[in-house]
Amino acid sequence: DNKSNKSVFEITFEESVPIGSGGFGEVYKVRHIVEKEVYAVKIVKFLETYSEDKRQAILKEVQNLVKLRSEYVVNYRNSWLEDNHLYIQMDFYTQTLQTILDTKPIIFRREPEDPMEVIEYFICCEIFRELLESVQYLHELCSPVIHRDLKPQNVMIDQNNNNNHFIKLCDFGLATDHMNTSIGHTSNVGTHAYMAPELHQRRYNNKVDIYSLGVIAINLFELFDSECHPIDRLVVEYSTITTT
Repeated sequence: DNKSNKSVFEITFEESVPIGSGGFGEVYKVRHIVEKEVYAVKIVKFLETYSEDKRQAILKEVQNLVKLRSEYVVNYRNSWLEDNHLYIQMDFYTQTLQTILDTKPIIFRREPEDPMEVIEYFICCEIFRELLESVQYLHELCSPVIHRDLKPQNVMIDQNNNNNHFIKLCDFGLATDHMNTSIGHTSNVGTHAYMAPELHQRRYNNKVDIYSLGVIAINLFELFDSECHPIDRLVVEYSTITTT
């Protein structure tokens, strides 16, 4: 029986297209064979070399998504373990904040070096306001959550707008619970350009997410000339100042 040799993923979904990587795994755009709905499925392979701590860290993403059911977070649908792989099914979103950053000069018909017009500026303000609300939601939970990997690629745009809220946070593979500043956390996590300097150490708090928001704001509002002040160089310069 050919069907019995197929995985649950292969039986359930069709038109699987890789759309990127996140956290520990690869993300695919798929169509549910029965429902005909489009979803995103993240697939994480458990390598034999992984320690139990690393396996638990990977499973933590599912636990976070179940815990964080909210209009501020991508909509979690299902998850399962099969053949040493973890599958996480979520709603599919066609755009991220990164796609907006890449296309808004074209949409507003201006050269990258030209200043923003009022309408574009206020749209950016609304995007950032919703992003702040989403991060505030994480930080004000009974057991606050630090995302630790906030960046434009991890900010999804929901075009359905069911709750007058377009912004959805995703990729909670590096998120961690945080109750007080005395707790040690994993060091050297996150994406370099958006990482607060203290993430290189074990002691930090939810302010590391605020740092990432600041770097996102630099990109969103184009606060620096990207050619004269590359964001990577600004981060290196800031890190040098704060650690000397």
